[in-house]
Amino acid sequence: MTGVPASAAGGSGAKPVRGGKLGTAAVNQASLWNIANILTMVRLLLVPGFVLLLFHDGGYDPVWRALAWAAFAVAMITDLFDGHLARAYNLVTDFGKIADPIADKAIMGAALVSLSVLGDLPWWITGVILARELGITLMRFWVIRHAVIPASRGGKLKTLAQGTAAGMYVLVLTGPLATLRFWVMMVAVVLTVVTGLDYVRQAVVLRRQGLAAERAAAAERAAAAERAAEALRATVGTAADAGPAADAVAGAKDVRGTAEARDAAEAER
Repeated sequence: MTGVPASAAGGSGAKPVRGGKLGTAAVNQASLWNIANILTMVRLLLVPGFVLLLFHDGGYDPVWRALAWAAFAVAMITDLFDGHLARAYNLVTDFGKIADPIADKAIMGAALVSLSVLGDLPWWITGVILARELGITLMRFWVIRHAVIPASRGGKLKTLAQGTAAGMYVLVLTGPLATLRFWVMMVAVVLTVVTGLDYVRQAVVLRRQGLAAERAAAAERAAAAERAAEALRATVGTAADAGPAADAVAGAKDVRGTAEARDAAEAER
């Protein structure tokens, strides 16, 4: 859950060049079935599996909770790997752009809601985190035509704190560990709120800058159109003035020619 879609498309059988990067030709041959997208699909499939394991036998069996934690941990780890692979190999597809953030929010949302249903996690914590994630997603769409809000270091820390805290709540912990997981979750909630407010600030700034740039571009286009119109009017005016002047010159030539002919006739007489 980095805040920016990480999974993307890959090459159709293309091998990475030395240095861990794909060449331009390989990227252009991108296919849906690349390693980054496959990991994203695995994470999506783990969501229902995680929920089934967590609620098995009433949701309080330590063994099944441990298995649910394993599924949750694998899902969170695949998020790190598919993002790294997508960035390292330029594996970008439309599917990855859509599926990666959905998979991120699905596994975390499933964990929080399930834990609240079981009574292990207060609903207000689930509400705050899910409201923030949904709000930031809508905020990104609000400014997407102006700019893309990059993932911040605070956002990554928030994701780590959320994953760690949720994972600790999935396990059946007692004593000091149960107290520790509460404070880890509180840290996650604080980071969730703080980074959410920072994203809102960035979104407002980026939108204002984008609108200002659009207005400036529109004004420049209007000025260019006005200059073109002025040049056209000047050209038309020059052509119009040139017409009467040419007629006057031609008339003067005719008068002079007539006078010369008359003088020649007088001389012959």
